[in-house]
Parts: sequence; structure tokens; C-alpha cells
Amino acid sequence: KMLEGTVANVPPQGGRKHPEQQYIQIDTTNILFICGGTFVGVDDIIRKRMGTQTLGFGQSAGQREDSTLTELLPNVQTDDILEFGLIPELVGRLPICTALTPLDEDGLVRVLTEPKNALVRQYESLFEMEECELSFTDQAIRRIAQKALNRGTGARGLRSIIENVMLDVMYELPDRKGSGEYVMDEEIVDGNKSLFDTHRKSA
Repeated sequence: KMLEGTVANVPPQGGRKHPEQQYIQIDTTNILFICGGTFVGVDDIIRKRMGTQTLGFGQSAGQREDSTLTELLPNVQTDDILEFGLIPELVGRLPICTALTPLDEDGLVRVLTEPKNALVRQYESLFEMEECELSFTDQAIRRIAQKALNRGTGARGLRSIIENVMLDVMYELPDRKGSGEYVMDEEIVDGNKSLFDTHRKSA
């Protein structure tokens, strides 16, 4: 009913820990619901369907087996999602079914740098709070993106990579308040040297 449009009672603080709270009523009629997931294994369903359909038209089943995930996902159909296991009552209320391709290196670099609350900007702001200056070289940003790409963690993995590099630094930084400028480069991302090795006193 929530997808179709209804007035839903929503506990503002979560329902289990605060059972005595008053509920807020929200009309979902004009709310756009976007449902997503990884759907691990749906590519096999698509491959099977497409292989059956294309036999006899110049492409063998063996060639279809070699199709990559990126090539297969744009061909997803509602029937594939149903065979995957979602109930028809849910799928029928989601009229548009499409696939998103994984972010490439350039896309991950943009995630790191372009949003208002981008990770790079967050750490620069944290350093400013300690009266220090932090900058990232282009090579360092690309190396972080490459690591996330190699791990297959996508944009979600960017934070853990940076935090792994910055954990000890953020612990020691308050003791170096106002100490100057620091530059994050590729060697630091790879763990070959410390960020504090790049210290330069402010002019």
C-alpha cells in the first residue's frame, strides 16, 4: 500500500525503543520510491534467457557465456526479477526496471572531490579545525579510486581506504595544532610513508 499511495503512520524515533511516542502521518501518494539492490546472480538469469533467444541467429551459447556483467545488466527485464525471487505484487508496482553500471575510476574520483560533503573536503575541514592545512595530489586521489576499484567495493569503499591511511594521523593531529601544511600523495596512500613526513611550516 505504501507504494500505491496511502497515509502511513511513522514513528519519528523508531518503533521498538520508544513505543510510547506519537506517530507522524505521512501521505505517500506523491512520493517517488526508488528501490535498488545488487541482485547477485541475476546476470545468470539474463544470460540464460538471452542465450536461448539468440541461438540460431549467428551467436553461439558459448559466446553468450562470456558476456560480462556490464554487458548483461542493461538487458534486465521484469521477468528476470521475478525469476530471481521478488514477488509479483511488488514488481508490478515498480513500472520502470533498469540497471546501473559500476563506477569507473573517473567516476570514483568525482565522488571523492565534487560533492559538497566529499571525503577530500571533509578531511581538509578537519585539518582546518586544528589550524592546519591538508591538500591531496591528483595522483593520491586517483590511487584511492584505483584501490576501491581493485577491491570491488565501489564508492562505499572510498571512506575505509582513506580512514585506514588517516587513522593514526587524526589521533596525533591535535598535538600538532597549527603546525603547518601537509600534502597527501600516492606514496602515503600506499603506506610507504607518513603524512607527517610531508610537513611544511606555513608562511
